[in-house]
Amino acid sequence: MAVEIVRSTCPHDCPSACALEVERLAPDRVGRVHGSRANPYTDGVICAKVARYAERVHNPDRLTTPLLRDGPKGSGRFKAIGWDEALDRVAEAFDAARRRHGPQAIWPYHYGGTMGLVQRDGIERLRALLGTSLQDSTFCIALADAGWKAGVGHKWGVDPREMMDSEVIVLWGLNAVHTQVNVMTWVAKARKARNARVVVIDPYRTATAEKADLHLMPRPGTDAALACAVMHVLFRDGFADRAYLARQTDDPDALEVHLYDRTPEWAAGITGIPAVEIETFARLYGGTKRAYLRLGYGFTRQRNGAAAMHAVSCLPAVTGAWAHRGGGALYSMSGLFPVDTGLITADNHRDGTQRWLDQSRIGEILTGGREALLGGPPVTAMLIQNTNPMVVAPDSARVAKGFAREDVFVCVHEQIMTETARMADVVLPATTFLEHDDLYKAGGHTFLGVGLKVLEPPGEARCNHDVLRGLMARLDAPAHVANEMDARELVEETLRLSGLPPADEIAAQGGVDCAASFAKHHFEDGFGHPDGRFRFHGAWRGAQAGVMPDLPDQLDVIEAPDDEHPFRLVTAPARNFLNTSFNETPTGRRLEDRPTVMVPPDDADRLGLTDGDPVCVGNRRGQVTVRLRRLPGLNPGTLVVESLWSNDAFPEGVGINALVGADPGPPNGGAAYHDCAVWLRPASAGTPAAPPLFQEAVSP
Repeated sequence: MAVEIVRSTCPHDCPSACALEVERLAPDRVGRVHGSRANPYTDGVICAKVARYAERVHNPDRLTTPLLRDGPKGSGRFKAIGWDEALDRVAEAFDAARRRHGPQAIWPYHYGGTMGLVQRDGIERLRALLGTSLQDSTFCIALADAGWKAGVGHKWGVDPREMMDSEVIVLWGLNAVHTQVNVMTWVAKARKARNARVVVIDPYRTATAEKADLHLMPRPGTDAALACAVMHVLFRDGFADRAYLARQTDDPDALEVHLYDRTPEWAAGITGIPAVEIETFARLYGGTKRAYLRLGYGFTRQRNGAAAMHAVSCLPAVTGAWAHRGGGALYSMSGLFPVDTGLITADNHRDGTQRWLDQSRIGEILTGGREALLGGPPVTAMLIQNTNPMVVAPDSARVAKGFAREDVFVCVHEQIMTETARMADVVLPATTFLEHDDLYKAGGHTFLGVGLKVLEPPGEARCNHDVLRGLMARLDAPAHVANEMDARELVEETLRLSGLPPADEIAAQGGVDCAASFAKHHFEDGFGHPDGRFRFHGAWRGAQAGVMPDLPDQLDVIEAPDDEHPFRLVTAPARNFLNTSFNETPTGRRLEDRPTVMVPPDDADRLGLTDGDPVCVGNRRGQVTVRLRRLPGLNPGTLVVESLWSNDAFPEGVGINALVGADPGPPNGGAAYHDCAVWLRPASAGTPAAPPLFQEAVSP
C-alpha cells in the first residue's frame, strides 16, 4: 500500500503530549513519525526518540503471547499460555489474596508508561470496584504539585504560546532540549519576535543551558534560597508591584520583612552562585513585566522540593508579571481541561475505607514494612501496568528483594520483557499507543488530543482496557457501564459527557484547544484559594505540613553531604530515554553509549580520575559502577548521572535508583530522585560490596 499519513497523539510521560502525523506503511507497520502542523503548539516539531518510534513498535523483542513463569523468580524462564488461562490464573491469585487477607492485599500498580486517560486510568476503576488498595502516585509530581498549589492553588498557568510576547523567559529546573523540545521552539520564536533573553537555572551545564543568555547553576536542593534572594532584590530595588501585591496577594508586608536578611550574599553561601550573578538575574527578571517563568519538575525532586516550588512561584506575584501578556508562569496546565473522567475511573464507587499506598515506597511495602503498609494487611497480589518499578522506583535494591518473594503474586502487562516483567508470575503482552484508542490531556499546553488505532497489534497483544475488563468479569466486580464498552466507545462517551467534540473531529484538527480567557490564565479572577489571593503564607496540606516554612524559605531537610558521602548526586533525564522507555531501542542505546557519571574537573583531579575511568558511586543503600566524564559546567561536589539505563547495564545488576531513598518528602510525599548524598571512588579501590540483589525478603 502507498504511504498513508494518520494522526495521533504521543502517549508518553512528557508535558508536551505532541500531536503526531504517522507514516503508515501497511496495516501492521509504520515508518517515521512527525509532529503535526495542524496543532499550533506542536507546530511540526517532535523529539528524535518519538520520530523513530518504529524502532519501539517493531522491536523484535515485543511480547506477543501470554507467559507463565516456569522457573525461580527472576530467572527469565517462562512458557507460553493462552489468554483465558492467563487471566484465570491472575483472577485466582487475586481471589486467594482477598480470601486470606481481604481485598486490600491486592495492589494494582501503574504510572505514566501511557498518559492516556482510558488506558492509564482505567486501573482506578478496578481498584474502586474491587475495593483493593489504592495508589498514592508520588514518582513525579507530588512535591511539585504541593508547592505550586500552596501559592497558586489552581493547576494551570499562562498559555505557553504567550512566550511570543515575552521579553525574558526563565527555564527553571527544566532541561527542555532533553525533555520538552517544543518549549525550545517557542523560545526561538520569542527570540525572533521580541529578542527575548533566556535564563536557565539548572545545577549543571545542560544542552538547554548551552543555549541560554544567562545560566545560573545552584547546588542541588538550594533553589528556594535563590528565589528568596531574588525577591529580596525585587523589593529592595523597587521592582515589586505594590499595587498588584495589595490587590492580589495575602500578606506582602510580612513577606518583605521576612526577606530582609535573605540577601544575595546569604544565598550565595547556600547555592554556590556568586551574589553578583543573583543580582544580575533579579534585575533582568524585575526589569520587565513580560517575564515568563517556565517551571520544570527537576528542582522539585528534592526533600525540600515543595518548598522550592512555592518560593519560585512567588516571583511573578511580587513583580505583578501575572497581569501582563507574556508574563506570569506555567508549571502544568493539567487542571485546565474540562474532561469528566468519572466513567473511566469509577471513583464514586470508593467506599472511603481503602488505604492509599505510596508507590515510591514499594520496596518497603513488598518487604513487609508496617509503616509503609499503614498498619494494614500485606500486599500479596499485584497487577502492574505502564511502569517498570524494578528500575524506576527509589531504593530499587529493596524493590528487587520484595519482588523476589515467592508469596507475592505479580502479573505484569508489558510491551517488552522489562526487569519487572522478568520477576512476574504471569506476563501479558500489551499494545503500544498506535494499536489502541485513547484520549490525552497535556501538562505543557492547552490542547486535548486523541489517539485512534493506527496499527493491528503484533501477535496476541491486548490493550490495558481489555485486560481490566477481562479480570473484573472473572472477579465478579460490580457491574459498571465502562466495562461493557470497548476503548473507542469509552473515549467517545467520555468526550460526550464532557461536552467535547467526537474523537474523529479532534483528531482531524490535531487536538481541541481548551485555552480559556486571559483573565483565567493570568488569575485576574483570583487564585485558587477561598479569598482568591496568591498565598505567600503557604497553604500546606499533608501529614508533614508542620515541617513546611510558613513564608517562602530554604528548607533544610535535604540529604546533605558529609565526610563519608561528600558528593550530591542528580539523576537527570537522558536525551534519548524517557524514564525506562526507549532504553531498549538500538538507536537510543547507541547514542547514550553507556552509564556515565559527570564529575567536576577539580574533583576528578583531586581523586586522580580521568575521562573513561570506571568508578563506583555509592552510599549506605548500595553502589553502582559507571564510567567517568569530566564536565566543566558543574559545581564542585555535584555529580550527575543521566539515565534511566536498564539494570543489566550496570555490573551490580541494579540501576542508579538503588542509591535514592524512598522516604516521603514533605508535606504529603514524593520521591526525591535528585536528593542523594554519595561517595565516588575508583572502581579498583576496594569499595564496599553492594547489598545482595535477591536476598531473602522479610515476610509479613
